[in-house]
Amino acid sequence: MHDKPGLFSSLRHRDFALMMGAFSASAVGSWAYNVALVVWIFDETSSPGWIGAATVCRFLPALVFSAYGGVIAERFEQVRLMVVLDLASVAVMAVLAVEMALHAPVGLAIATAALTSTLATPYEPAAAAMTPQLVDERDLASANALRNTIDNVCVIAGPGLGAILLLLGPPSVAVAVNAGCFLISAVALSRLRARSTPVDVTEGGEAGALKQALVGARAITSSPVAAAPVAFSVIATFVFGVDTVLFIVLSEQILGTGTEGYGYLLAGLGAGGVLAAGMVTRLERLPTLGIVILVGMAFYCLPTLLFLFVDNPIVAFAVQVVRGAGTLVVDVLAITALQRSLPRDLLARVFGAFGAFELLAVLVGASLTPLVIHSWGLDAALWIFGLGVPVISLAGWPLLRQMDRDAAKRQVLLAPKVALLNGCDLFASVPAGGIDQLAGAAEEVDVVPGQAVIVKDQHADAFYVVADGKLEVTATGAGPAKPLESLTAGDYFGEIGLIEGIQRTASVTAKTAGRLLRIDGAAFVDALTESAPSVALMDGASSRLARTHPSLRMTGAGLAPDE
Repeated sequence: MHDKPGLFSSLRHRDFALMMGAFSASAVGSWAYNVALVVWIFDETSSPGWIGAATVCRFLPALVFSAYGGVIAERFEQVRLMVVLDLASVAVMAVLAVEMALHAPVGLAIATAALTSTLATPYEPAAAAMTPQLVDERDLASANALRNTIDNVCVIAGPGLGAILLLLGPPSVAVAVNAGCFLISAVALSRLRARSTPVDVTEGGEAGALKQALVGARAITSSPVAAAPVAFSVIATFVFGVDTVLFIVLSEQILGTGTEGYGYLLAGLGAGGVLAAGMVTRLERLPTLGIVILVGMAFYCLPTLLFLFVDNPIVAFAVQVVRGAGTLVVDVLAITALQRSLPRDLLARVFGAFGAFELLAVLVGASLTPLVIHSWGLDAALWIFGLGVPVISLAGWPLLRQMDRDAAKRQVLLAPKVALLNGCDLFASVPAGGIDQLAGAAEEVDVVPGQAVIVKDQHADAFYVVADGKLEVTATGAGPAKPLESLTAGDYFGEIGLIEGIQRTASVTAKTAGRLLRIDGAAFVDALTESAPSVALMDGASSRLARTHPSLRMTGAGLAPDE
């Protein structure tokens, strides 16, 4: 019996825990650096206009390069790429710290800061694409919720660290500390054992840069299971863009907390995300996620209407906590849907496109809000963004219904495969989510009498379960060829070569027409290495190996992580 996944269950996976450590270090340092940069620019120019220019200059490169950042993350091994990007950021932060200490031209410092944003564009897609490889399917939502939680904690802790560093020294000190945080991140990532497989994004030289960049967007729009939650996440991100402007106006005109209240309201959103994180791991297992997404949108948008009546900063903070919980639900479900429903060799490009959609949504929201307030006033803006957005979101209900129907249909189609795999004693230690993942990777193969399914001494590339029919195992071992027991429905074969990382030790031939489940070797090994192989697995494999090769012993060498 496996415990239900909780917020921290994903940390039992060593490599994911290391990646979260790296992410935490770089995120805290980056938020502290953001505060220091804004303060330095204002000290140098005494102009809010320069602060706005810095924001635009840092956002635009990320928007322009996001989609192609996913292509870069797909083309290179992702762990090494993240390490290189972190080390490059160390160098850029060191240069920026020197520029700030020497009072270099503000435009030069902004250009240097923009370079850091550009370097980050392949990093996020690489991290998101690696996550399904670092945790099993059962803990995937937990992993995404935890990462969002860490992000929200850093929204609170990072600016606090920045404020402390500004008390201790000039802004350049905070930037130097950020360089150190990137170095810590690079060291942590370099210890990951898992590695991704680079993809030929050029499709044999046929695909140009634009076609490569559009692959991710096309993959999202072609899958209802992915498109629906992504669409709502982009809408939620648009509302966050609205918040970046609305918070300042609310703080000054309603709450009386001045421009400083912006960080106070932002911290409320972060706190709500932290408090709701544990709940997401339970919600994502519900059979109908469409209504969960709509409710999440409602919790994010509708509380904004309370500012028509509320002017107390404490109540305002509580409102933001509720809103932060709503947006976390929408975002985590979108990310998890992408990781589960789309091919892994597309994920980095998919998240590159996703990042571009979200950055565009932030810019549109931030640009549209001043126009709405100027044209119709603050109260009208609260009604439009607080009530209008969730009402418009209802138009997406058919898409959400289709998403739920497709997910339910997939579960029905997988049910026979899941039942067959659950009957295999070697998967006793694999959690239910891992069995679902294996079932999704399993290919049904028909065989005819006399067909050789596997041949002794050939490369071991797959694992098989007999769904129907009868097969015969023969092996030479250390002596002449001899037949072993027959295999029928529910039996399995092919595991020894994969577990040991050796050639096939026997041949299997179909005696009658039948059907097999074929699971690619990499998927099989991934499932077994997520948890300790069951005793039944190792005992059964050892017994089979002893009948054909008495001098050999099972070591599990094929399950050992690559160094």
